[in-house]
Amino acid sequence: MSTIEERLDKVRELIQDPDFLEGKGLSNEVNIRIFCYEPEDEMAVRHFIQQLESDHSLSCQLRICNLYQTFLSICEDMGITDAIPDMEAEDGSVFLLEQLHSAIGEGEFIEKMQFEPHECGDVLILTGVGEVFPFMRIHSLLEALQPHFSDIPILVMYPGEFDGRHVKLFNRLQPNDYYRAFNVV
Repeated sequence: MSTIEERLDKVRELIQDPDFLEGKGLSNEVNIRIFCYEPEDEMAVRHFIQQLESDHSLSCQLRICNLYQTFLSICEDMGITDAIPDMEAEDGSVFLLEQLHSAIGEGEFIEKMQFEPHECGDVLILTGVGEVFPFMRIHSLLEALQPHFSDIPILVMYPGEFDGRHVKLFNRLQPNDYYRAFNVV
């Protein structure tokens, strides 16, 4: 079995592959790929992403989106960041989560992530999937992202399992249906 470093090196190769960038070989499916890794490898994956961000030799343009940082930015824009701890203390975690879900959905994430124009060679990499849980679930976000990013590949760095039909965060949580992506490496 390959080490996490060897698998991440293959990801570096993949994101520069012309077939990946053009979505070839996917039978007209959306170009969404999921790189699954063991949750305990999170720090190695974060280091890898930092290396990619500073690698000017790549033959692609990376758009890296940390979903947790996006969530915090949305909260800041809404002016609710400072109120969240008090709301949780007064009304409880369940109530807070319900309120956040009603105020922040996939649309707010997409609005923050959207960039124009998309160009050939762009790759959207989603990170922070575990950090943003339970505020955003990746299967819901990917469904909503498809119409907005159908012309560029999306790569999800996923701390968990994807069997081609279900995503299972941290290899522990209840699996959620998502069948439009492809496992990589």
